[in-house]
Amino acid sequence: MTWSIIAKDPETGSFGVAVTTKFFAVGALCPHGTAKIGALATQALVNPLYGTDGMRFLAEGRSAEEIVAVLTAQDPGRESRQLHVIDRDGRTAAHTGRECVDWCGHLTDENVSVAGNMLAGPTVIQATLDTYKRRMDLPFADRLLTALDAGQAEGGDKRGKQSAALKVWRDESYPMLDLRIDDHPEPLDELRRLYGVAHERFLAFMDAMATRANPGGVTDRSWIDQRAREYQERLAGSAS
Repeated sequence: MTWSIIAKDPETGSFGVAVTTKFFAVGALCPHGTAKIGALATQALVNPLYGTDGMRFLAEGRSAEEIVAVLTAQDPGRESRQLHVIDRDGRTAAHTGRECVDWCGHLTDENVSVAGNMLAGPTVIQATLDTYKRRMDLPFADRLLTALDAGQAEGGDKRGKQSAALKVWRDESYPMLDLRIDDHPEPLDELRRLYGVAHERFLAFMDAMATRANPGGVTDRSWIDQRAREYQERLAGSAS
């Protein structure tokens, strides 16, 4: 199941994972990450231990290549798995097992990786990667969504559509954006709609959250109101 894109935004240092599939609740199993450390996606016949162990290895400062090698070496089911990882330095590595269902494969580049299986064809991940790299003008989360839209236009998951997820980590261990569509006939459209709703007030609220550098966060409601207006104006500008 699944195709996904994992990336590090070179401008902000944020990490993100966006994923969609013809499978229920992909956001519960596939994407893992945290700020300043890295991110990964486990898919095909998902191994949840890739997420828990992989994040521990990323926190230890291991490279993406080493993490993929270690995780797959200790897994007897690795030929039915797909995994890709991005580390704190933006290095990427991936594994597509020989028993993953066609079409399956991955593309890795600096600061970004795309992988998928059960796809309509190789153009799904190629279009996802090309669009992401071409649209560096977009905000990071929007760039990830736009990349998945391009892959869907090439046929996406050959079985159809069901779920999707978007997670972005900025400066803290908690995500600044965590959106999930568990069961919907057009999951990417619904994910985009929720992304728009997040601009109404949620993103401003997240900017006001307590951080390690500012344990009190921002409690000035007028600041939050102004920030919300700025997000709404930014979204309107990107849509025009």
